[in-house]
Amino acid sequence: MLSDKMRISEIHHAYKKGDLKPIDVVEEHIERIKISQPVTNSFIEVFEDYALRRARELEPKIKKYEDFPLLFAIPVGVKDNINVKGFGTTCASRILSGYKSLYHATVIEQILDEGGIIMGKLNMDEFAMGALGTYSFYGPVKNPHNSEYLAGGSSSGAAASVAAGEVQVSLGSDTGGSIRLPASFCGIFGLKPTYGRVSRYGLVAFASSLDQIGPLARNVEDLARTYVAISGYDPRDSTSVDVKKHSLKELLKDIDPQNCTLGYPDIVDTAEMESEVKENFFELLDLLKKAGFKLKKIKLPNIKYSVEVYQLIATSEASSNLSRYDGIRYGLRAKADSLDAVYSKTRNEGFGDEVKRRIILGTFALSHGYYDAYYLKALKVRRLIKNDLDRALQEVDIIVLPVSPFSAPRVDEEKDPVSLYYLDLFTIPANLAGNPALAIPWGETSHKLPLGFQVISEPWREDLLFNFASYFEKVFI
Repeated sequence: MLSDKMRISEIHHAYKKGDLKPIDVVEEHIERIKISQPVTNSFIEVFEDYALRRARELEPKIKKYEDFPLLFAIPVGVKDNINVKGFGTTCASRILSGYKSLYHATVIEQILDEGGIIMGKLNMDEFAMGALGTYSFYGPVKNPHNSEYLAGGSSSGAAASVAAGEVQVSLGSDTGGSIRLPASFCGIFGLKPTYGRVSRYGLVAFASSLDQIGPLARNVEDLARTYVAISGYDPRDSTSVDVKKHSLKELLKDIDPQNCTLGYPDIVDTAEMESEVKENFFELLDLLKKAGFKLKKIKLPNIKYSVEVYQLIATSEASSNLSRYDGIRYGLRAKADSLDAVYSKTRNEGFGDEVKRRIILGTFALSHGYYDAYYLKALKVRRLIKNDLDRALQEVDIIVLPVSPFSAPRVDEEKDPVSLYYLDLFTIPANLAGNPALAIPWGETSHKLPLGFQVISEPWREDLLFNFASYFEKVFI
């Protein structure tokens, strides 16, 4: 029997000793999926036959390796906006139902090169537009800790599948907090890397200047392994940056609290937050101070505009990116009497309400007469937000923030779509500025639901975040 708490290194050790075989590990995870899928709804498609075949192919290679590749014979889940050749990529939308990917995303090639076993495609908010995991054509994703509550989004299935033990690690995408928010709601670790660190080739774009693929895992070591596996320069991605990769060894060193200054923004004092979330965060700060970290309150004067700036930029880019789904080239095609009617009927029937809402908002922001007033002004304020973060990170090593102002809401709770945008208040700045950010589980609500916080560093300094997370996990979790 495979333990939920086993790390990848422990599974690899068991392979070496002959106590486990890849087929055992895959069969165990398939069984877990069959048990929890009816509850969580985390998968859109399970690659059962493929995963079993891949496990059998890897088994003879065990004796060949002195040191296993990073993800050798490890079950990996993939958010359904990342292409896996020969399998469906629906982005949890009706408009892409029946579409099969013609190529692997770069991150999938990298996962396979490191020996990973893709277990299936994970549920999500449609086209990654949402914060709770409710805007999916395939139904909402429920929290593995309590199925009466939501898992968070948009990488809802990616977080729920890891938290439920259905996969060892998963890949999600983060446009405004879509990895960190569900990671926090589900009580696991999640990383949004620096923009340009991980290839976006093969990721279905929501907002191209904000999207970044990242890993989710139950522990820091597994998160670091997956991050190292998928990071690196890719000439096929024009947003990819050629910078030195981090090694697993340098990521898993513990930070020295005495030599680390943590900053927390003044907005935490005044922002509208659930009382339990706020109390949990300030208890965390006290804990870190007692551990020897230096704490400093910092000013981020423009962070209060983050949600509005993000919505204008993200919806404008989404309006452009989603124009390709017209019923002609791929996916759903509605029956109609004219070409214009095919376009309009297909998009009306194929897109959900939230996607339509964002397309309309983005199209308006880009329209003649409003471009300068809205989109261009949002780009200017985006720069101010980045400048604020740059200045703050000259004063402190790491910024500490809550992930969300609120804990996971109930599935049956009535939700105002516009007010939900403010769930991303604390996560959006890292996307607007391109900084890396890592969500860490800490605390719980009175309903025994997980809470968490996030740490943000300068661009390309994921090592600092992992060093902090490694220390925190060993000392406090």
